[in-house]
Amino acid sequence: MKIRELNVTPIAISDPPLRNAAGLHAPYALRIVVEIITDDGISGISEIPGSEETRLALTSAADVVIGSDPHETTRLWAALADRYGADGTDQRGTQPWDQRKLVHMFSALEVACLDMVGKATGRPVVDLLGGRARDRVPFSAYLFLKHEGAGGELAFGTDPGAEGWAAARQAEALTPDGVVAQAQAMCDAFGFQSLKLKGGALEPDIEVACIRALHESFGPDTPLRLDPNAVWSVDTAIRMGKQLEGLLEYFEDPARGQQGMAAVRKQVNIPLATNMCTTSFDDLPGSVALGSEDIILADHHYWGGLRASVELGRFCQTFDRGLSMHSNSHAGISLAAMTHLGAAVPNLTYALDTHYPWQSDEVIVGGRFEFEDGSLPVPTGPGLGVELDRDALQRLHERYLTCGLTDRDDEIEMQKVEPGWVFESTRW
Repeated sequence: MKIRELNVTPIAISDPPLRNAAGLHAPYALRIVVEIITDDGISGISEIPGSEETRLALTSAADVVIGSDPHETTRLWAALADRYGADGTDQRGTQPWDQRKLVHMFSALEVACLDMVGKATGRPVVDLLGGRARDRVPFSAYLFLKHEGAGGELAFGTDPGAEGWAAARQAEALTPDGVVAQAQAMCDAFGFQSLKLKGGALEPDIEVACIRALHESFGPDTPLRLDPNAVWSVDTAIRMGKQLEGLLEYFEDPARGQQGMAAVRKQVNIPLATNMCTTSFDDLPGSVALGSEDIILADHHYWGGLRASVELGRFCQTFDRGLSMHSNSHAGISLAAMTHLGAAVPNLTYALDTHYPWQSDEVIVGGRFEFEDGSLPVPTGPGLGVELDRDALQRLHERYLTCGLTDRDDEIEMQKVEPGWVFESTRW
């Protein structure tokens, strides 16, 4: 079995005006759908964050990918590294979001290869990762401070006929009361059992007040998380962390870098999690030496694929780290891959992050996944267990071509709301 065709299709999915440390989400989130097809007509698909640089790199990789065996991803990784070189070690921790190219490319190709091999053998991807540790995978409600609007054509507008979560999804939420209302609507709609607030957007006192309001509304048995995205100074993180003791399941990236996180960890009695200071295998020695975090957030898009994320789980087990999962604005192909990974790793015991409720578009046959009590069953079909809706793919690709976006830039979007606003790596 050899790969004979590589298709790379950028798409744009609606995304509400969500605040974060980097600024404000644009009306559309960019994704890339990758499809590889074998010489006997078997298709494998994947989805990754979109950018013009990544699209061009994937397209140019065709002469490396075509003719390769989808079972031999180790050789594929070596060929891609030889062509494009290694990612820089400083491209994650100093940036608002992950901009490494090689891990994006390889994760896209590896997931598509696993989907293809699963279809060829009649086995789900979870079985190719070692089999199930669980049959259902729990996810956490992902809350945002946000401006009014639902994304897409309603980026800064509302549908007056919306009800329930659809209404909450477009409502402004810049106060503790607004965040609590958002959380209640999301949990009513999806059944989530834990809550995460994306911080680093407003003054730390406001975000701490939001956590207190969530604690009062949902009670002490609902796990809470806060993620300031590393834009708090060490002193601020310690000061705010002291106020949050006893309220949080974990405190994600309150300060920047492994040394900053280690300093906070010594002073604050809350488990610290990271998606920013320990983001690659090269970072793991520093994690052990400094004790920079208690929990690492996996993400197959950024750790080099599903198998690499399983290896990360073994590291976490060996060095007594908890394991959770990071998310970005995504559609159902990524959600399926996340669910297979969440089922395969025994010690991935924290509910996974997902932006999925914030999106309304879908690119898979059958439409959007439905959560039950905040969880998803592992897809049972071969491979990822999902198929491309080609009409939807074409529609979302045409939207990409007309929306005017080719890269993510939350700073530009924020300047539409607050002229002159610029990203600061340490804001408070």
